Amino acid sequence: MPISLSLPRADGGVEAYALVGTPTERSTAAPRFNRIAYAAAHVVSDPRRDTRPWEAPAVDWERTMAFRHHLWSLGFRIAEAMDTAQRGMGLDWAGAQELIRRSLAEAKTVPGADLACGAGTDHLNPADARSLDDVVRAYEEQIGFVEKHGGRAIMMASRALARIAQSPDDYRKVYGRILGQAKDKVVLHWLGDMFDPQLGGYWGSDAFEPALDAVLSIIEENRDKVEGIKISLLDNACEVALRDWLPEGVLCFTGDDFNYAELIEGDGRRYSHALLGIFDAVAPQASKALASLAAGDVATFRAVIEPTVPLSRKIFEAPTQYYKAGVVFLAWLNGHQDHFTMPAGMQSARGVLHYADVFRLADRANVLDRPELAAARMKNLMAVLGVA
Repeated sequence: MPISLSLPRADGGVEAYALVGTPTERSTAAPRFNRIAYAAAHVVSDPRRDTRPWEAPAVDWERTMAFRHHLWSLGFRIAEAMDTAQRGMGLDWAGAQELIRRSLAEAKTVPGADLACGAGTDHLNPADARSLDDVVRAYEEQIGFVEKHGGRAIMMASRALARIAQSPDDYRKVYGRILGQAKDKVVLHWLGDMFDPQLGGYWGSDAFEPALDAVLSIIEENRDKVEGIKISLLDNACEVALRDWLPEGVLCFTGDDFNYAELIEGDGRRYSHALLGIFDAVAPQASKALASLAAGDVATFRAVIEPTVPLSRKIFEAPTQYYKAGVVFLAWLNGHQDHFTMPAGMQSARGVLHYADVFRLADRANVLDRPELAAARMKNLMAVLGVA
């Protein structure tokens, strides 16, 4: 018997939906990729201890670490304490420190496990930043913490810098000072204002071309300290332009959750590596696709990864910064956590129609790893949200 349940429609009605997807088989051999693939990972709340979820959310560290083992087993590197972990939207710097400490220690127990850690300025209230030196000190504190614990840094975009910088030269000064001190090569992070409205005008301009010129000059001046740059503008033409102009040896990491399939495959001349939040939600499918691409099987790569793109576009639809709710929703449906609650109560950031669409698209993309469990949990959620 097909698995079916009732889901709401946009017109206010309810329809019977029968699942059609097939869970993705996992290879018994360790996957091998020919692209560097970071999955930005979420944190799991602990609702039994979460007495103040908006001010001081509790984290279930056991389940949070277990999810990282899930990602490592599928061949991914982990981008830790990033936007997907609700940095600045539920996870403060104190929580991020604990997450970074635990993940770096956990990685040492897993042969071949790798991760890089987000370091920014989110403990500095942008309104309290009075000078570029304030921003530099904030970056120094966070990158210093990561390095002290044996980690490599992803230099996250700074709300404080976006607020006080007057020109591209201010970005050059801050990035030059920080990169000049870094022990290891750093991944830069270009996060568009659709992910964080406070990052508008980053690199000193609201227009793409001047911003591109500014960031390329920063990379060129510090190329011995820059491993690569993640670009998350949800515009593949912008990413290709950046990719084509990067100096030799500096990597482009796609953060484009709308167009990642074609950007990872490449255009025959260049391709992007990946640092993606959607890989948290579609890890088994992305792993199989990347392994197929590495084996030269482009047809399977496309067949597996392309159906996940409509799902990702739905999860990352505007307001894009609330995509974390869809990522955690799928982790719950697939049995990686026992509840659908999030730090700061962010599960409430999306409505019932959004979750119904995500469920349908996840099924069609073969992302529901345990269909019976997913359907049972979805029925419970629909009942709670008033869908008969």
